[in-house]
Amino acid sequence: MNEEDLRAGLRSEMAATTPPPPLSTQAALGRARRTQVRRRAVLASLGTAAVVLAVTGFAVVATPDDPVYQPAGQGLLAPDASEETKEAWPTGPDGQPQEDRTARAGSRYDQGVHLLTETVSIVPAGFTAPQDPPGTIDPMLRTQQAQFENRVNGVDVWSYLTSVAVAQGKGTGRVVVEVHAAGNPLPAEPCDLAQKFWGMGGQCQVETVGATRVGVVVRADDDDRLDQWSAYRHPDGVVVFVAQSVRLDEGFQALTKLPFSVPQLAALAVDERFHLK
Repeated sequence: MNEEDLRAGLRSEMAATTPPPPLSTQAALGRARRTQVRRRAVLASLGTAAVVLAVTGFAVVATPDDPVYQPAGQGLLAPDASEETKEAWPTGPDGQPQEDRTARAGSRYDQGVHLLTETVSIVPAGFTAPQDPPGTIDPMLRTQQAQFENRVNGVDVWSYLTSVAVAQGKGTGRVVVEVHAAGNPLPAEPCDLAQKFWGMGGQCQVETVGATRVGVVVRADDDDRLDQWSAYRHPDGVVVFVAQSVRLDEGFQALTKLPFSVPQLAALAVDERFHLK
C-alpha cells in the first residue's frame, strides 16, 4: 500500500452521501485496497490507467468566488483550471513525469517526510506517538504524503498531509497536519478557511496568537472524523491546517481527552515548523 492509497482510505468516508460511522479508518482502508486492486486489474487490460487517478486525491466544487475544498477526487484546482489530463505530471528525480499525483522520491517526498517528523515532535507531554511494527505493509499509526495539486502560471502547487496516532493510557487518537503551498485558491478569512477543511464546516471561532488571527473549529457539525482543527494562511499564501481527534479508528479505544487545548491548537497553525516553502 502506498501513501496515495492511504490518503484515499483516510478520506473515503467523505464522499459518502450519508454520515460515516465514527472514524472507521481500518475498514475504509480495507475496502479501498480491495476496490483498488480489482479496479487496477480491469483498467490494466483496458489501458485506461488515467481512470485510477480519478479516484485518489482531492476534488473541488467551486464557483469563481467560493472554491470549496473536498477530499476524494481530482485535486485542489483553481476555479478556472483546465482538465488535469491536458498537462503532464511533475517531473520526478529520475527526470521522468510522475505516474500520478503522489511524489515517491525527490525533494517533494522529502518535504512530506519532514512534515511527518515535525508532526511527531508536537505530541504533548503525557501522550505517546506509537509506530507501526517494522515491515508493516499497511501503515496506520504514522502516515505522510506529498501530492501535486495544480499548476498555476507554470508553477507546481503541492500539498502535504500527515497523520500521527497519539496514545494515552488505553486510548488512541489522532493528530493531522496538512499544508498547502503558495498558489492554492483557499481563502484568507480565518473561519472561512477553517470551515473549508475537508468540507467539514463546523462551529468556528477566531483565536488570537500574538497579532495573528487563526480560525479554529471547536465543534464539528455532523462529521465526527475529526473533533477540532485550526487553520491559518501565511502572508506568502501557504496554508496550514492542524486537526485532532480523540479516536483513531473504531478498532481502538478513544482517548479520554483531546491532546491540545483550543489556544494550543491555534498556536500550532502558525508554528514555523509547518510553514513549508
